[in-house]
Amino acid sequence: MKSRLALLAGVLALGLAARAEQPPQKTTLECDHADMWSEGDETRGICTGSVILTGTNLRIVCDRLEFTALGVGDKTSTLPTLERFQSMVATGHVLIVQGDREATCGRAEVRPHDDKVILTESPVLVDRGTGWTSTGEKITLLRGERRVVVDKSRVTGPALRDLGFDSAKPTTPADGAPRPTAP
Repeated sequence: MKSRLALLAGVLALGLAARAEQPPQKTTLECDHADMWSEGDETRGICTGSVILTGTNLRIVCDRLEFTALGVGDKTSTLPTLERFQSMVATGHVLIVQGDREATCGRAEVRPHDDKVILTESPVLVDRGTGWTSTGEKITLLRGERRVVVDKSRVTGPALRDLGFDSAKPTTPADGAPRPTAP
């Protein structure tokens, strides 16, 4: 079973690393239990219990991970050679770390062909490089566009300098009448 997990991990690395900007590194998938099966050209899998997926510029920790990949080669084998990673759904205490960005949520859907990651169930996205944090009902990350779409958004970030007026300086409105001063 470990050799099959290593094969799966290598294939997932190809799907994830193809879109990464760092040199590819081997992918490892650790869990308490893994169940994988083939249906036609697809291989599906469910991993449960202390799931940790580590790959090129990516670490996902969750309670359950479901994936679908296209298989090639011997379609009658239990686990054919996987060619393309199609989708991945992580659920339960999800933590995704990528560079200086970190996301937590109850559910994360990774869609590599759409260059999209969808975070739901109380998602929080933290960018430690910039100091910004985004929360919302749903956070969609669009790779290649350097874009984040947040439904029911709340964004916090570093302090901005005071953009208000200086109460020590008298100001005169356009009509020439003096403005009242603060008490």
